Amino acid sequence: MLRVLVQYLLTLVGKKAMTSLTPGKIAPTFQLGTTTGKALSLREALGKGPVLVAFFKASCPTCQYIFPYLERIHQQLREHGVQVWGVAQDSAQEATRFAKTYGLTFPILIDDHPYKTSRDYALQYVPSLFLVKSDSRIEISSEGFCKADLLAIQKSLAQPLSAKPPALFLPSEKIPEYKPG
Repeated sequence: MLRVLVQYLLTLVGKKAMTSLTPGKIAPTFQLGTTTGKALSLREALGKGPVLVAFFKASCPTCQYIFPYLERIHQQLREHGVQVWGVAQDSAQEATRFAKTYGLTFPILIDDHPYKTSRDYALQYVPSLFLVKSDSRIEISSEGFCKADLLAIQKSLAQPLSAKPPALFLPSEKIPEYKPG
């Protein structure tokens, strides 16, 4: 509901809301190298189950805010085969430093300049998240930090596994509903 309101308000002030790929569209396939030098293929990964693809830049404050929550999702559901990938628009060195700073244990892929994969996904902002289901369709896409979207992603990933992950947000945390990227 809040997301719809934000998009409506952005339209009123003449800005485009959510111009990247939307739910229901086929996710472009890609193969990128990771910070460890391994190449990962989205097509191959989808053969094992859904993939949450999260595009970011290390210098982005909203990316710095959201990625620890993506790590929580990864930790909660990785034993069930859930895959979370970060896709950096940075050098491998910067992306490695980012992953270390924020305690990320999921793979970090590098989308080097001229950012072909980011362009294929029609990114306008980072962070941009895409939950890609096994049939290659985007189920959820999100820009910036959106609490409702993160909860929907966690639920969508856990539900078919009959997994019962712990709360994504702790009662002691003051979490905004939305934070633009």
